[in-house]
Amino acid sequence: MRQTWRWFGPQDRVSTDDMLQAGVEGVVSALHHVPTGTVWTPQEIARRQKEIATRPGGTPSGLAWEVVESLPVSEDIKRQTGDWRAHIDAWKTSMRNLRAAGLRVICYNFMPILDWTRTDLVHRLSTGATCMRFDLPTFAAFDLHILERPGAGQDYSAETGAAAREVFDAMDDADKDGLVRNVVFGLPGAAENFSLGDLRHHLSLYAGTDADRLRANLIDFLSEVAPLAQDLGLRLCCHPDDPPFPLLGLPRIMSTEDDYARVMAAVDVPANGITLCSGSLGARPDNDLPGMMERLGDRVHFLHLRNVRRETPDIRGTFHEAAHLEGDTDMVALIAAVLRQEAARRGAGREDASIPFRPDHGQDILDDQTRQAQPGYPAIGRLKGLAELRGIMTALSHDTWGLRA
Repeated sequence: MRQTWRWFGPQDRVSTDDMLQAGVEGVVSALHHVPTGTVWTPQEIARRQKEIATRPGGTPSGLAWEVVESLPVSEDIKRQTGDWRAHIDAWKTSMRNLRAAGLRVICYNFMPILDWTRTDLVHRLSTGATCMRFDLPTFAAFDLHILERPGAGQDYSAETGAAAREVFDAMDDADKDGLVRNVVFGLPGAAENFSLGDLRHHLSLYAGTDADRLRANLIDFLSEVAPLAQDLGLRLCCHPDDPPFPLLGLPRIMSTEDDYARVMAAVDVPANGITLCSGSLGARPDNDLPGMMERLGDRVHFLHLRNVRRETPDIRGTFHEAAHLEGDTDMVALIAAVLRQEAARRGAGREDASIPFRPDHGQDILDDQTRQAQPGYPAIGRLKGLAELRGIMTALSHDTWGLRA
């Protein structure tokens, strides 16, 4: 298992020095400033590689950019509207440029409009740590009473609707503004952050797009890019929906093991693979993460290891981001499944036997609470998570157990 760390570029409050002190082996990054749908040029790729390879004082860091997260897929591609064909061509050119620069793994997602959704970015726990949280009644209050999406009432039970009304009635204007900012925050570091008006507009463009249509568009996209990735020696890995259930009337198509199995079978080339995110998938009680790794592991090209604590038993419910070993996913069993997959790959002579992973997200603890890094990406909280995951890897890789990281 290759230990990596996400970095958002020179503006990131967590530096390359911090990464070195955390003991990471490689870096996960992207060109967040490049507009979606345009080409990642060799010059911009080389600039990011140089930034990663250089410490703040100008000396070499010894680190390299190893995983792209994410090469964004435009809304036009997801809907097959507007300039979607030109955007696919730009995606292919970016793939070629990334491979020429030595990169091999590209993470992406196919979520409509918002890349992830939370209602609270600094939820305080009894320990004093803060974390990100998704609260269903609060989200319903946003959908029903702030966004006022037509037909939204049909998407919630009477109980949730009543709870949402209570949440909304207790809000003042500052609370409402804060909730809007949280919901539309999107992917940290992304070039696009949506206002409420932007969100309404983009939702209107998805009118009539159901899960079958969106899945067909994903398969069309992969039919274009996955064979090229195979020829180039690249590995593409789709990130799951976050949360893994429909929101705002939009379909979600990468939320379960069946979702992944269908797409892997539809475009059945090794380069078409999976980002197994234990946090996103773990928000659903019907997702068996160790089992998914056992059954789909030969197509897992990248791992996000984090944990969530489900506060309600429903498929669509409330959850918060727990410490890496304290949530509902059995992280020991999941890592054991990863190590078994890596052993199988070594036996088959695969060059990708070591699967890159990163400690995804983390709680803000200690000095994180004054550093003000990207939400979900603190220095110390992620270091704690990485240390815990590294400990599991080391223990399971001991000769006693016969596995090797």
